[in-house]
Order: sequence, then C-alpha cells, then structure tokens
Amino acid sequence: MVATTNGITLSSKDAENYQISQKSPLADKTQKQIVLLIAILAGFITPFDGSAVNIALPTMGAEFNMNAISLSWVATAYLLSSAVFLVPFGKLADIYGRKKVFLYGIIIFSLASLTLTMVPTEGMLIGIRVIQGLGSAMIFGTGAAIITSVFPPGERGGALGIYITAVYVGLSMGPFLGGIMTQHLGWRSIFLVNVPIGAIAVLLVLWKLKGEWAECRGEKFDLAGSLIYGSAVIAVMHGFSTLPEIKGAALIALGLLGVGLFALYEMRIPTPVLDIRLLTRNRVFALSNMSALINYSATYAVTFLLSLDLQYTKGFTPEHAGMILIAQPVIQAIISPVAGRLSDRIEPRLIASTGMGLTAIGLFLLTFVTEITPLWYVIGTLVLLGVGFGLFSSPNTNVIMSSVDKRFYGVASGMNGTMRLLGQMLSMGIAMMLFSVVIGPVVITSEYYPQFVASMHYAFILFTIFCIIGIFASLARGKSSANNH
Repeated sequence: MVATTNGITLSSKDAENYQISQKSPLADKTQKQIVLLIAILAGFITPFDGSAVNIALPTMGAEFNMNAISLSWVATAYLLSSAVFLVPFGKLADIYGRKKVFLYGIIIFSLASLTLTMVPTEGMLIGIRVIQGLGSAMIFGTGAAIITSVFPPGERGGALGIYITAVYVGLSMGPFLGGIMTQHLGWRSIFLVNVPIGAIAVLLVLWKLKGEWAECRGEKFDLAGSLIYGSAVIAVMHGFSTLPEIKGAALIALGLLGVGLFALYEMRIPTPVLDIRLLTRNRVFALSNMSALINYSATYAVTFLLSLDLQYTKGFTPEHAGMILIAQPVIQAIISPVAGRLSDRIEPRLIASTGMGLTAIGLFLLTFVTEITPLWYVIGTLVLLGVGFGLFSSPNTNVIMSSVDKRFYGVASGMNGTMRLLGQMLSMGIAMMLFSVVIGPVVITSEYYPQFVASMHYAFILFTIFCIIGIFASLARGKSSANNH
C-alpha cells in the first residue's frame, strides 16, 4: 500500500509516520530546526572527544609512562563501553522514551568529561573513559532515531546528512583544537570543552524538546540478552589486546560463541533487545549494517596510527599533527550533507559503494607511508579518504533508518551506532593485536620505530582488504532507494 505526499511516493509505513509528524508539535519548520540543533550539539561532542584523545595519547603516555597497549586502551575503553550499551539503550529509548535517554546520556557524558580533567592515575583515566562511553551510547542510541521520527522520508536524508556533518565537524575539530590545547593547555583541557556544549544541549532539551517517541511503551526489557551481548563484546576485545597469548585466542573464541548464543536467545523470546528478524528478514537493513561495520573497521584506526606516526617517527608536535590530520574529517564534513541530499534522489547504494571504493584506494596508498614519506602524500591520501567516507556514510545511514518500521527506529539507530562502534573497536583491536605481536608491551622509543612502521603497514593492508570486501557487501543489498522504504 502506498500514498503520495508532496509529489513523493511513500510506503504505508512512511505515510503513517508522515501523518504523525504533521500532527506533532514538532512538525513545523522551526521545531524541526530545534530538534536538529540539539542533535547537532550532541553529535559534535562525542566524536570531538574521540579524535582529540588520539592526538593527546603520546602526551598522556609520557605523563603516566604508558606502553603502546595501555595507550590503545585509553581509546578502546570508551569504544568498548559505548558498544556494550548502545543496543540496550536504543531499546530502552523505544520503551521509556528517546528524549529521556538522550537527556540522561548528555548529562552523564558531560559529568564524566569534567571528571577526566582531574584524574590522577592511568587506571582512573581508563575507568572514567568507560563511564563516558556509557553516556555516548545513550546519545548515539537515540540521536538518529529522534531525527528519523520527526523528518518525513523526502527530508530525512538531508537531515541525517546535516547530523552526520556535525559528527564530522567534531572529528575535524578534534585533531586541530585537541592538538593546540594539548600543546598549550595540557591534555586535560580537551575534556573540558565538552562541558559547556553538553550544558547547552541539556538546557535546549529541557526547554524546547517536546515529545518522547516511545513506540514500544509497555514492553519488557530484555536484561538477560543485554548481559550476554555485553559479555561477548568484552571478551572479543580483551582477547585482541592479549594476543598472541593462548588466553587471547580463547577469549576471542568465547566471545564469538557468546554472539552466537545471543542470536539464538534473541530469536526465542517475545521482546528481544535486538530483533534478529531485522537482520534475517530484511536484506537491505542487514547488508547496510554489514557495510557500515566493514567501513568503520577499515578506517577508524587510521587517525590513531597516523597520529602516533606523525609525532613519533616524524617528530611533529601535537598541534602540527592535528593540523595535518584535520584534512580527512574536513572533507567528510563538506561531502556528507551533499551525499545525504543526493541519497533522497539517487539510488543510495551506488553513492555509498563509490565511497567505499575511494576509501579502499586511499587505504592502499597508505601502505606505502614510511618515515621519509613527504607530507603532501599523506595529506592527499587523507583528502581521498575523506571524500570516500563522506560519500559512504550519509546514504548508508539513510537506507538503514528508512528500511525499518517506526517502532524499530531506536533499535535501528542503536544497531547503526553499534556497527560503527564495533567497527571502530575491531579497527583498534587489529592495531592492538599488531602492536602486541610486532612491538610488544614496551614504550615506543626510537629503537622501536621500525617495528611500529611495520605494524602500521600490516594494518593498512588488512584495512584495504576489508574495504574491497565492503564494496561487494554494499552492492549486494540490491535496489534500495531510501525514499521508497
């Protein structure tokens, strides 16, 4: 069953969503802009934090005398916590209200950021990063879902494109501002920036955001499934960090077994935290999420590795390294809203697959980076990666959110965010594994630079292979024009 609204053909599901949005107090243009502004603020601070931390890692390592693997955990603890909590909080948002979970998430994230400005030890630093990751999960599990709830299909791609642009602006400003602040104000200052932005977002939510969007109100929350899922993810990631020991391989195997157990359990209960049928019966949704997983797996550790390379082997300051690394996310921020709007009119999988192909070429070029590689080569490759990722992300997100019924928006948003975080963790896991095998648990000094460069090359080779596989996954989802879902 279809309906036509403003010249756009909608499915019965989206026609219903559109009618609801038209009756909502948020339907008019001003209210939509307020929703988008709140999502932009929240979407900015979490990636800003992650990319700024990557620049500050060598300085943190010097203060706490941390080895390469411990440095990896400063970034990974945040990602791991976010991934563990993202799907459960996406479901809780569908049951109790997306506004409520979104608000508490911003509060937790901001308070954790404030606490990080005062941590005295390495252990506390990593521990508070876990709490910060929980807040991030609550934000990302609801942000895209609220936008999708408010904007009808003909406007949704553009709105999601603007939201994702905010994410990329956060990624852009992270290395740039993070490098300057680390250089002149110390690494703790990078966490302080989150506090006023978070406070503004909280005030706007309390003052302007009307509605809760709880389409699954009254359903029972699946605590057992959430615990199985979280345990499996933790086991896999901890296993990566302890390879090549037997313990590492055993933990990864146990984690993968847990993922299988989670899938079986979720198919047997009436109100699962993640409806596996979304993956088994919805090819577009499943393959779009797989494409996101592959893309983030292949790209996230690039900034981490190049940040260390620029500061260790090439001798740049944090400020200068940040100015170089800004090239990739700036291009992403420019391309993403254009790609989002295009995905409302052109077959999204073609745009996304082109982006994946350009990303694969960029990663392949990075396999040739050495200690004497000229700077123009590194920056040019980062620009190419920015174009590729910008073309991929917005259209892919639009397809994911438009391929499910409105009652699953929170879970779909959480699943999309989880694919991003699992991909980022897998990317960092590969980097940690290669550090463990090639360098070992040592502080990176000049005598270990050749081993560091070798481990970086191995990582980029693996990432290139991932992206080549991702092109086929992106194309295999079939015709999936977002405004028809």
